[in-house]
Amino acid sequence: MRSGDRRELILTAATIVFGDLGYSGATTDRIAKAAGVSQPYVVRIFGTKEKLFLEVLQHALDTLLGRFREVITESTDRAALPGELRRAYVDLLTDRGMLLCLMHAFVLGGDPEIGRVARAGFLEVYRVLRDDAGFDPGQAGEFLSGCMLINTLAGLHMTEELDTNPLANELLTTAMPRTKGA
Repeated sequence: MRSGDRRELILTAATIVFGDLGYSGATTDRIAKAAGVSQPYVVRIFGTKEKLFLEVLQHALDTLLGRFREVITESTDRAALPGELRRAYVDLLTDRGMLLCLMHAFVLGGDPEIGRVARAGFLEVYRVLRDDAGFDPGQAGEFLSGCMLINTLAGLHMTEELDTNPLANELLTTAMPRTKGA
């Protein structure tokens, strides 16, 4: 396997492990095992767990922003744009761990390096919503609140409650509406 492919393999594994365990709970050893490589190889490629997390964070931000820009460019109905962006956000849940890595990074706002990158990324998401999507500050804030709710539900594995708890169904439906303009 080429080193670039191994690097991507490690980033994918790291996204899952960081998403599942958070920054503090993840170890380079656990990430290496998930990627099927040695722990020293992970350290040789990325240096530190922090540098690896920062690459995962940047990849997640780039993916999210790229998807939002794509939806904004392709949208033909500005009234439907909030719903289209929310559906694009929910679709990113299939990239296991990605949105949860963003949430973990936002929680680490006090960390000098991770916090700096997380704040800049969050502000860029806000800027894209405000300037590119044309949301006013209230709409952008409401949209981001809904996304944070989706992240929280994903982190709680709320879908495990769907068969037994009607409140879970109601909350998930509220967070992830299927209507055109939601």
